[in-house]
Amino acid sequence: MRFSDVARSMAIGGVALTMAALPVKAQDFVNILTGGTSGVYYPLGVALSNLYAEALPDAKVQVQSTKASVENLNLIQQGKGEVAFALGDSVKNGWEGNTELGFPGKLDKLRAIAAIYPNYVQIVASQDSGIKTLADLKGKSVSVGAPKSGTELNARAIFGAADITYDDLGRTEYLPFGESVELMKNRQLDATLQSAGLGVASIRDLASSIPIQMVEVPPAVIDSIGAPYQSGVIPAGTYDGQTEDVNTAAITNILVTSADLDDDTVYALTKAMFENLDAMVAAHAAAKMISTDTATKGLPIPLHPGAERYYKEKGIL
Repeated sequence: MRFSDVARSMAIGGVALTMAALPVKAQDFVNILTGGTSGVYYPLGVALSNLYAEALPDAKVQVQSTKASVENLNLIQQGKGEVAFALGDSVKNGWEGNTELGFPGKLDKLRAIAAIYPNYVQIVASQDSGIKTLADLKGKSVSVGAPKSGTELNARAIFGAADITYDDLGRTEYLPFGESVELMKNRQLDATLQSAGLGVASIRDLASSIPIQMVEVPPAVIDSIGAPYQSGVIPAGTYDGQTEDVNTAAITNILVTSADLDDDTVYALTKAMFENLDAMVAAHAAAKMISTDTATKGLPIPLHPGAERYYKEKGIL
């Protein structure tokens, strides 16, 4: 069943939406920028689209599959999207205008709705490859994500801290999650690095098809990178055949909007998500970690005034 079908059946089946009518300024269009359909951003974006459609009944709400973080942030700056999912380090680099990482200059229109759930850098190899550590990746074929995507920026950071360059790899592929998994299933790729919420569909698919080996990112490597990277754990049993906890890097995801969106609209969007988190969790378990307790913490960009109003109303700020 497609995610759009799941979202539709959730609404028809009576998922409780606790939103009252909100007096918001007319917003004609809300384009939600996500990522690949096999990642976590996309199903959560579909869930948000249903909530937003209830909150803004006069608006056309759409979900767009993209190359994720870097593309999403550039599209927000260009006025080609209203809400975007993005990794915290990509948001920081976009706000600072890091041109080497795919940004044309400072993205001064970026505003935060909320810090949401953490992404985990998940490095998975086929057992046949013999890869067990980061050092074992040298000489192997590895997919590091779409070029200059949030995942690929994570790969650069992790490999750099571990004293590994792309030249050290036997072959470097720049592919989205689903394509990477298909190559691994066909024994045409040794490993893939995927930055996503726990239980991401692509790795679940891979683990159900071939024996896998999760590769640890040691705390010392993470410490050498520094904020916004922090240590996290992929719990045993997250994927078929994963019998032990695996330490890795975690980076907070941020729901981003534009300074050009009016305060009433962003207030309505913020309220819609936080007052219907059950619908988000139904779309993907990663949403269990979305909370108002952490929504305003560690943000590298300003809060949108509309989101700020919601947090003040709830006594969070």
